[in-house]
Amino acid sequence: MTAEPPLREVIARHGMAARRALGQHFLLDANLTQRIVRDAGALAGRHVVEIGPGPGGLTRALLASDAASITVVEIDRRAIAAMHELAAAAAGRLHVIAADALSVDIVALVATPRQVIANLPYNIATPLLIGWLRQAGDIERLTLMFQQEVAERICAAPGTSAYGRLSVLAQWICRTDLLLRLPPGAFVPPPQVYSAVVGFTPHAVQPEPALFAQMERLTAAAFGQRRKMLRGALKPLGGEALLSAAGIAPDRRAETLSVAEFDRLARLL
Repeated sequence: MTAEPPLREVIARHGMAARRALGQHFLLDANLTQRIVRDAGALAGRHVVEIGPGPGGLTRALLASDAASITVVEIDRRAIAAMHELAAAAAGRLHVIAADALSVDIVALVATPRQVIANLPYNIATPLLIGWLRQAGDIERLTLMFQQEVAERICAAPGTSAYGRLSVLAQWICRTDLLLRLPPGAFVPPPQVYSAVVGFTPHAVQPEPALFAQMERLTAAAFGQRRKMLRGALKPLGGEALLSAAGIAPDRRAETLSVAEFDRLARLL
């Protein structure tokens, strides 16, 4: 691969001032991008998908890894042009997809074994994650950056204020590990919040799509009114009868239930 121009030069040449509407905050520090790639584990032979590469800071770290291929999905025309320049020097290992990430099926996009490694656009991070959780049986691992508040919700334990629907869905499907916290100053421009990287390792056995849909219904009802006792919050889904069948006291609240208890309830629906 030929020498790469400095990232700030790429940003200036393509007029890539970050756009709030696209949730853009660029990570340019090579030490941090290399750390994220290392935290993703062994990449030899893996086909990696990156969402929202921007000027390519993380993309360069991925190209320096042993990954078999890197496929970037980008909607910003300025960044797409920058990515095509990088691809031209990448000896066929970098593929550029100009598309809205929410419309892309990554399982159909790249071969197995596949991973997702990305500094996600803040404004679409949660719907992207839930979509990938539905397909987790076909993904080896995800290493994703979120706003720290979202990362803490994903990894939260029962009985804590951060524990909620996203915690249950993510931990039901994957082992989740909070790998790295980054201050606002690590980004250009700095966001107003800290960010954090979460590693997701899918469990060996994954639920069928119908069961996943039931868990989505269940957690939406349970946490939709989190101050309510479960007998009231789950009334549309069977209320006390459902809870009794699962051996769960009806006066408990959603944030006290373990992921295993939510699993029991979902299987009974």
